[in-house]
Amino acid sequence: MALRSINPADNQELAVYEEFTAEKIDQTIRLANEAHLAWREVSMGIRAYHLMKASSIMRRRTRQLALIMTQEMGKPIRESESEIEKCAWVCDYYAENAASFLAAEQIRTEASKSFIAFEPLGVILAVMPWNFPFWQVFRFAAPSLMAGNAAILKHASNVTGCALAIEEIFREAGFPEHLFRTIPVGSHAVESTIRHSLVRAVTLTGSTEAGKSVAAIAGSAIKKTVLELGGSDPYIILKDANIELAAEQCVKSRMINTGQSCIAAKRFIVVKEVADDFTEKVVDLMGNIHFGDPMDENTAIGPMARTDLRDELHDQVLRSIVSGAKCLMGGVLHKRVGAWYAPTLLTDVAEGMPAYSEELFGPVAVIIRAEDEEDAIRIANDTSFGLGAAVFSEDVTHAEDIAWRKLNAGCCFVNSFVRSDPRLPFGGVGESGYGRELALFGIREFVNIKTIYIQ
Repeated sequence: MALRSINPADNQELAVYEEFTAEKIDQTIRLANEAHLAWREVSMGIRAYHLMKASSIMRRRTRQLALIMTQEMGKPIRESESEIEKCAWVCDYYAENAASFLAAEQIRTEASKSFIAFEPLGVILAVMPWNFPFWQVFRFAAPSLMAGNAAILKHASNVTGCALAIEEIFREAGFPEHLFRTIPVGSHAVESTIRHSLVRAVTLTGSTEAGKSVAAIAGSAIKKTVLELGGSDPYIILKDANIELAAEQCVKSRMINTGQSCIAAKRFIVVKEVADDFTEKVVDLMGNIHFGDPMDENTAIGPMARTDLRDELHDQVLRSIVSGAKCLMGGVLHKRVGAWYAPTLLTDVAEGMPAYSEELFGPVAVIIRAEDEEDAIRIANDTSFGLGAAVFSEDVTHAEDIAWRKLNAGCCFVNSFVRSDPRLPFGGVGESGYGRELALFGIREFVNIKTIYIQ
């Protein structure tokens, strides 16, 4: 069996990688565990030194690493470069903060001494997606390695070049050779890898269906999971919102990474008083997006990652139109070779349409009219997902109350688009998953929180 990397801009084959055999996977995990047993004894200062070296390597090789990303999954080159910088940032963040995050905490009890210690679990399996092929890995790997764990990466098959490049970064940064390893395999090998006796926990970023499968397997083996899954993020635009700001932030969020982001603005929910004005501004902004060659520095929208994903998205758009949605722009397949799909805007979207209830993973914006604020909140929460959400209003105190108390999501922003940040915990509820990445909470997901009590 082999894994193939295909450039989605022209469908040209970039590379072919032989899959690891079951024996090779087993050997890789065992060597990773041996590396972990030594690494857990290494001081936080030394761990931080190597993580800072990884950060430095990425900043020095930004263009080279970004090029791999753009070629393998079509991300516009300027976004690829920004992704590499963000990976360097998360390395810096955990190098600087991991020691304090994992310092033993003294607890006053009847004992002469009692405290909480944080110890590494061992080998952590990461099942990662193609849409942010470096960032998704580093936001898991940086805290996990600083905590003393080892990491095994099963990356999406179409970004194997990215996976191997990440492995090389850690190796060059001086981490033990087998502490972070990539296993080039298809999804068929995930279950047996999870069940390996030396794999202690699993983190997955991907679809809700993939999350359900991994959670079931890991649960049957009593292994912890952290799941960051799909989203259908609502952005509520109230009648007192700054419409120009709201439209700009909504379009920016929706079109980042050619719309292939779990936390992109998926549903623009606009109260009826300002819906026409908002729609007009969205049409103008989307009509001026530079759509084309991902290697062009001016390009904001490139090809989607794969043609099958493009075709699935187009099917959702067509089914929504048949159900009554109006298409104000886009919505057609390009004849050019590759996974191209132009920015598309659907309005008059209502309950029962794919665009209302399903996640549209690509450059398709959806406008839903609400009768009033209460109706907008109802629509926002009328979803099985719960990853991100945003509220736009000039009354910031009121918008904060809505974000805090009335929206069912793991990340809620006011007058800005939702994004991940190393300093803030990231994750969802409902079918968007559970557990948290980043910040203090992320590094404590894969440690043994141990109570020590001394009489």
